[in-house]
Parts: sequence; C-alpha cells; structure tokens
Amino acid sequence: MRALILALCILAIVDSAHFAKAGLSSTPRETLAPAETTIATDEATQETEEQIGLTKAKRRGVQRGLTKLGFKTKVNGKFDESTRAVIARWQEEHGYPTTGFLNAAQHRVLTDAAAEASKSGRQDRRRAGSHTRRSRGVGGPIGAIGGAVHGVVGGVVGGLFRR
Repeated sequence: MRALILALCILAIVDSAHFAKAGLSSTPRETLAPAETTIATDEATQETEEQIGLTKAKRRGVQRGLTKLGFKTKVNGKFDESTRAVIARWQEEHGYPTTGFLNAAQHRVLTDAAAEASKSGRQDRRRAGSHTRRSRGVGGPIGAIGGAVHGVVGGVVGGLFRR
C-alpha cells in the first residue's frame, strides 16, 4: 500500500510539473519592425488620427488592444494624456516616431497584433483550462492519493478516539 501511495505521489508531481512553468513570463517581448519603412517614417498627427475616423467604440478597441499587448491603459474610449503616453510607448517599441497619435497604418498594425495576441491567448487559456479541469477532479492520481491518505489518517485518528 505504501509503495502504491509513493508511486502515485511521484506520478502526481511529474504530471503537475508543467504547472510550475505557468505565470508571467520574464522574457522580454519581441518587438516587431514596421511592415514598411515608409510607414515608420510617416509621422502620425492628430490630423492623421482624425482621418481614421475612430469612434468611441473604436477607441476602446484600441485601448483594449494596447492592454492585450502588454501596454496597460484605461479602457474608456477617450484618448487622454495617459492613453497618449501608452500609444507613444507602443510606437517607440515598434520603431515609429513617438507622437502619441496614430495613423491608418499604425492603427492597422496595432489592431492586427492585438487580434493575434487575443487569439493565441485564448488558445493558451484553453490548453491550461483543460489541464486544470482534469487535475481538479476526484479521479486520477491526485484523487487516489487523497483517498488513500484520508483512509489511512482517518483510520488512525478514528482508532485513537475510539479507545
């Protein structure tokens, strides 16, 4: 019985080793070069941003996209000073002139990158979720170990109080 419990404990540790790697990544983000060199040299201004025709909903989409890409900002549909600073940081990381305003090409790159990050994030959550659901169940090695330990400890403790 002890050998079975020990073997199950080892299996549980080996099976759950991949969860130890979960969490925030300490590796730096990859920076993507602009798609075209002409885009990088085109400076975005308030005028170029107005030409995009960003509604409040689209501005919220930009803010959500920035957040998905690791540039946390308030999602309120207003491009205030803090949002402009976040846009400038995103531009700097991607090699664009840091104006805090977007042009059509930058807007397209940002929304495409955010959509890709969202898609890969969903796939990662799906993969992690399936492992989590499997390990939380009563069955499997964790359930067997828990049941065995409960039976042994419960029997010993129960026997002490029956005397």
